[in-house]
Amino acid sequence: MTKPPLTLYLAAPRGFCAGVDRAIKIVEMALEKWGAPVYVRHEIVHNRYVVDGLRARGAVFVEELDECPTDRPVIFSAHGVPKAVPAEAAKRQMLYVDATCPLVSKVHIEAARHHENGLQMVMIGHEGHPETIGTMGQLPPGEVLLVETVADVAKLNVRDPEKLAFITQTTLSVDDTADIVAALKARFPAIVGPHKEDICYATTNRQDAVKAMAPRVEAMLVVGAPNSSNSKRLVEVGAKAGCSYAQLVQRAADIDWRALAGVSSVGVTAGASAPEILIDEVLDAFRARYDLTIEEVVTADENVEFKVPRILREPA
Repeated sequence: MTKPPLTLYLAAPRGFCAGVDRAIKIVEMALEKWGAPVYVRHEIVHNRYVVDGLRARGAVFVEELDECPTDRPVIFSAHGVPKAVPAEAAKRQMLYVDATCPLVSKVHIEAARHHENGLQMVMIGHEGHPETIGTMGQLPPGEVLLVETVADVAKLNVRDPEKLAFITQTTLSVDDTADIVAALKARFPAIVGPHKEDICYATTNRQDAVKAMAPRVEAMLVVGAPNSSNSKRLVEVGAKAGCSYAQLVQRAADIDWRALAGVSSVGVTAGASAPEILIDEVLDAFRARYDLTIEEVVTADENVEFKVPRILREPA
């Protein structure tokens, strides 16, 4: 049987960002340096394939510090942790390595600086997401108020409208966040914003690539995990940019081929915690079913690299 023709537009950049790459490298280097098991508090990044691969090599993933023995190294995930976590690890004399993305750490430093200046913080983020929990946990209870939507801004009960600053989760939709920031500035004209956008370069770049791709395709697939904030935002951005079918898939096996019946153009991208091997797997699945033409949609060139902590670069 002749395969139907299909043009597949592949977003660039896509997949791993520098913070994710660094976090995975930290776990791998810790296993090399100290041997297994190495404990990791929370999933190092939100991707089952990555987590399972590291687990097979001797990483043990736990949700809380009290699940870790004191005589083995523990790594904090790329999403960041509340201040109380490293304090508790130090108190228990544990060897710990912080894999928090440097761009998330930048937001933590920002929040601490505003707090020192007597400002109450408003955080734009998703309730319950580990990055939001970690960032809000940098300051005492009540010092960070969370908003998720424009509607939440109207309900804010602040201590002093003249002494406010805002920060954001790094993996949000750029457009949605802009609307919330506008609402904050309209209600609290004195509110102080970050010197530089909190939403990270990788999130912005991946969303820009999706916006460029969306008008050219009939359907879009985002390779990523259902608990990955930046991956879910890519699906939303694709739908808002005019793509009538935008779907999140963890792997090629999750593709709903019936939903793609009759389409002649598909866009493929991947969240910042999805490895290239899973994108290749999706491309192979399309090749098996279609006479495939692949076109890359390039909107940015990424060459960011973050160093791993010194403790891992020093000899054992």
